[in-house]
Amino acid sequence: MALLGIRNDPFLSFRFVVLLDGITLAGFSECSGLQLETEFEEYMEGGENLFVHKFPTRTKQSNLVLKRGIVDRELWDWYAALIQGQVRPKDGIIVVYDPSGSYPQIVWQFSDALPQKWQGPDLNASQSNVAVETLELSYFRLERRL
Repeated sequence: MALLGIRNDPFLSFRFVVLLDGITLAGFSECSGLQLETEFEEYMEGGENLFVHKFPTRTKQSNLVLKRGIVDRELWDWYAALIQGQVRPKDGIIVVYDPSGSYPQIVWQFSDALPQKWQGPDLNASQSNVAVETLELSYFRLERRL
């Protein structure tokens, strides 16, 4: 039975921060790819025609996709180092804050992330859009901490 006067509103998705190795790399305008999917093995038992057994096997994760206005070279340099054979995985967290921006509501931690894809901005002299870079990260593990 729910208590009267207590609300549990859904968390808002616009106030978040992404930290890589504890460093805030400017504000990201978008973060997507927080997705886990578990594969299942189907087993058809002989003589049983009403259902198929399904057993969980492995869980795979999507890549994280981060978008931000270009403010420095740090993400570019990390990807460029990987191209040159310098593999430097980073750990990170994604924190979703309350509407005031004061209190963390959700924290996801990912480990051993590597840049898999970098995309530069679409440049158009007839528009005044912000130059946005996109970085796609492959990572080892995703855990919810809060």
